[in-house]
Amino acid sequence: MVLQTIETINPAFITSFAQKTAEPSWLTDLRIQAWAKAAELELPYVDKTKIKRWNFTKFSQYAGLAQPNFGKKLPGIVAEIADVDNQEMSLYIQEDQTPVHLHLSQEAIDKGVIVQDLATAVKENSALVQQYFMTTAVKMDENRLTAFHTALVNSGLFIYVPKNVELSTPIQAVFIQNDDRKPFMNHAIIVADESSKLTYVENYVGQTGKRRAIANIISEVIVKDNAIVTYGAVDTLDASVTSYINRRGHVLRDATLNWAIGVMNDGNSVINHLTNLVGDNSNSDVKTVTVGTGKQTQNFTTEIRQFGKASNGMILKHGVVLDAATSIFNGIGHIMHNAKGADAQQESRVLMLSDSARGDANPILLIDEDEVTAGHAASVGRVDEEALFYLQSRGLSLHEAERLVIHGFLNPVVDQLPIKRVSELLSHEIERKVKR
Repeated sequence: MVLQTIETINPAFITSFAQKTAEPSWLTDLRIQAWAKAAELELPYVDKTKIKRWNFTKFSQYAGLAQPNFGKKLPGIVAEIADVDNQEMSLYIQEDQTPVHLHLSQEAIDKGVIVQDLATAVKENSALVQQYFMTTAVKMDENRLTAFHTALVNSGLFIYVPKNVELSTPIQAVFIQNDDRKPFMNHAIIVADESSKLTYVENYVGQTGKRRAIANIISEVIVKDNAIVTYGAVDTLDASVTSYINRRGHVLRDATLNWAIGVMNDGNSVINHLTNLVGDNSNSDVKTVTVGTGKQTQNFTTEIRQFGKASNGMILKHGVVLDAATSIFNGIGHIMHNAKGADAQQESRVLMLSDSARGDANPILLIDEDEVTAGHAASVGRVDEEALFYLQSRGLSLHEAERLVIHGFLNPVVDQLPIKRVSELLSHEIERKVKR
């Protein structure tokens, strides 16, 4: 069956693929509800970027949640990203819709941590997945793309850390997109129960080449009272991929969610990072870096909504724009009514290295309460000529000097990634994109 537009799918089609994978009825029912909504809802509002002509929904084939194939040979790219032989760290690898590797550290096993591909989780931990899937951090009916995702989600990961469990080693997930024919509809749910601690790092890797494809990615991170989650990510999807990436956090009392995200995609992207600081004394620090090249357009909206008293939100975004690329940074710090003592800070910096490049930094503070602290800083400009002159006076070429300045500009996030190999990967991707 060739699927040209979203209207060609119907409830019977959804029921058919759901029955083939024997998924629970609650998920099938939710898919059908979401499909009806997808036809009614608008695309998400994206400030200063026209996305109506972008392809977010067209594809030629579809397959539902795939069962694991852990005996399959791992793609060669994995060796550059993850240490498969490291038995002390938990590692999950997925190729398109198929889980191909899962190793849990002995510590995670002993402490009862759940790490499962989504197809397995919805069967073996159905009630737990149902509690959090598109119910808390992201809602199914927010816009056309969240509804589209809910209806056709076909891969993903579920992680649950029990109460009072602290993991000393990270959990890493590698998601690889090879198949341009099927939509890459990946969903990650991370739940850190009360007084738990987790470091999670994910990599999205594109291997589609020049074949046009779509990716619709949603992550939901639930951080309960007094829990701490450190979330790192490096995205490297191909130039042919139009991506919608929506990462959300829901943070309760005395809890902390810190993000370190490197966005090195080569195609057009809409990227939304929203953290809700729901509980009193909750905290979130969001660090993002990106490099835009070619003719790609990237639109980032990073928002922290602070509902809790004495909550703290910090947004730091650094971007480099080359060639004829466009990068839009929308930063929103929103202190809600009753959030007394809250502190909202943000900083957005964009470096442009080409006359044809475009960079925008749009800081927004929304304050609905007295007795709070808030501030923002934003800049868009070119590389400091004095810094370049100094480096050239020490024997570097202009290109080498620019490279050093760019790496230094982006290091605040590179250094925050908690797995050395992933940090090195981000540095490598930065180098790849600035080499011209």
